[in-house]
Amino acid sequence: MIRKGQDRVKRMVPKRFGGGRGVAIIVVLVVLIVLASSMVYQVNPEQQAVVQRFGEYVRTEGPGLRFKLPDPIETVSLPAVQRVNRIDIGFTQQPGRIVDNPDESIMLTGDENLIDIDFTVLWRISNARDYLFNIRDPEETVEVAAESAMREIIGRTDIQPALTEARDLIQAQTRTNLQQIIDGYQAGIEITEVQLQRVDPPAPVVDAFNDVQRARQDQQRLRNQAEAYRNDIIPRARGEAERLIQEASAYREQIVAQAVGEADRFLNVLRSFELSPEVTTQRFYIETLEEVLRETNKVIIDGDVGGGGGGVVPYLPLNELRR
Repeated sequence: MIRKGQDRVKRMVPKRFGGGRGVAIIVVLVVLIVLASSMVYQVNPEQQAVVQRFGEYVRTEGPGLRFKLPDPIETVSLPAVQRVNRIDIGFTQQPGRIVDNPDESIMLTGDENLIDIDFTVLWRISNARDYLFNIRDPEETVEVAAESAMREIIGRTDIQPALTEARDLIQAQTRTNLQQIIDGYQAGIEITEVQLQRVDPPAPVVDAFNDVQRARQDQQRLRNQAEAYRNDIIPRARGEAERLIQEASAYREQIVAQAVGEADRFLNVLRSFELSPEVTTQRFYIETLEEVLRETNKVIIDGDVGGGGGGVVPYLPLNELRR
């Protein structure tokens, strides 16, 4: 086959190239082209180039057009350091459905209850050299470490908070714990997020657990209604009590002020009477007549009118004319 190939090349090469010598030149040119093509490589924006010389790490290159020594002297690995990778734990996504994996999802809580947890870990490469050389299977390492970290956090958490208000706390604590484990391996991986997908009781007891949850919700609802009724009644009662206290205080101040005024008036009258008894008595008499006669129907006639009260004038219908 080699001989036939050489004969074919000889027939294709013009005779002026000197036969076998021309073939050699062409072979050398082909080898040089192949070597040159292996010396130039492209690094995409989301990648980093890790260059090895005879298997030993040499350098890390950023995005762009790069050069290296020809293969097999230097080889290049191009991990995608900007890509966010996803690992699902406790379930598997298949076309059109989700398959649960109870061996991964069933965990024991801090109050010795079982809970079914599905969660997702998002990660990316933070150090390409450590990622390539310090761990053998990065995805499996992250998956096993994430399951271990989640079991540790759930083992310190009661089932009720885990199902309700503690979801955000569980995610944050699991991410921190997982990052510490990965950093201990010097894996060159950053955990960007831990997302809880489903947190439920195990399937065999889910109905009984839902009944308990409904009872607790009814208890909370009735408690909220009682709190609302109390918050409505107590302020109104306090307002009514404050109003009565204010009215009583105002009535007391009014009575006291009137009593003080009456006493002061009496003392002033007493001092006036002691200084001038006759004048004071006459003033009392006039004031009393003013008080008595103020509302009476009366006509006052001068005694000199009509000659000492005689004549026709006294017989006029004065009361009718007054009206």
